[in-house]
Amino acid sequence: MNPTDLKNIFEQLRTEANKVLVGLEEPFELLAVALFTGGHVLLEGVPGTAKTLMAKALAHMVQAKFTRVQFTPDLMPSDILGTSVFDVSTTQFHLKKGPVFTQLLLADEINRAPAKTQSALLEAMEEKQINLEGERHPLDAPFMVVATQNPIEYEGTYPLPEAQLDRFMFKVLVPYSPLDDEIEVLRRYHQGFDAHDLQAANLQPVLTAKQVVEIRESIKQIVVEEGILSYVAKIGVASRQSPDIVLGASTRATTHVLLAAKTFAALQGRNYVTPDDVKFVVPPVYRHRILLKPEAEIEGLDADSVIQRVLGSVEVPR
Repeated sequence: MNPTDLKNIFEQLRTEANKVLVGLEEPFELLAVALFTGGHVLLEGVPGTAKTLMAKALAHMVQAKFTRVQFTPDLMPSDILGTSVFDVSTTQFHLKKGPVFTQLLLADEINRAPAKTQSALLEAMEEKQINLEGERHPLDAPFMVVATQNPIEYEGTYPLPEAQLDRFMFKVLVPYSPLDDEIEVLRRYHQGFDAHDLQAANLQPVLTAKQVVEIRESIKQIVVEEGILSYVAKIGVASRQSPDIVLGASTRATTHVLLAAKTFAALQGRNYVTPDDVKFVVPPVYRHRILLKPEAEIEGLDADSVIQRVLGSVEVPR
């Protein structure tokens, strides 16, 4: 597919998404970029801000198998991956597949499960496969994890370890709706909208899961000039040298910036990456990977404001 085709597809996705989502243009855009890049997304927002609805709508529009898992403190790795079950009739063990055998997995409130269960997703997210009792089981393509977490409630939660956070391409913030959007949401519910019935909302499929894989392949052809490669690398180095940051962006982070910028450029109908594409994807790629110094937090800085400082310190290529 050429960039013009991809732009048209992206516009169709946004048009359909607007049937069920209100005021979530940027979070949905980043979710789509991650899907077409092959990355995973961590959605952070208080309950009731349409995080689950956004993931369900995307899965519906690309006709991908969708599974939702509610993470709880007593959730075990086998509850996600599956387990071997003995069949008396055949006197053999067979695999009872867990919910990870899907295409879009929604890990709801992922930080409520203990680290052992969270880490069960690591291999699936990185390798697109799992190993159970010495046997390798590949996952269906495209495979994507969309995890949610509540930024406010910390009691009874287990913060995600750095290794797992680094597996997420984006951390997307889902804020409260502004007044006008809130009124529009109320108007839709008053008229009979049901978030649990996407068919009744006339949400139409746009792609197939197979086409998503084909789009991922076509995006690899997007042109990236040497100056852009240098720009992406310099931003990563600047984050590690920033006086506000203890832990800067990893090499995986800079790789994710490059890949996401290529996808974003393609979805805008271009076959080349610009510095603005890079600037757009850096905050969601970096915000969960950098660790601020206590002095910066005392100053009232957050990850996004420090990222903007880092971007401002790197010369933009012409």
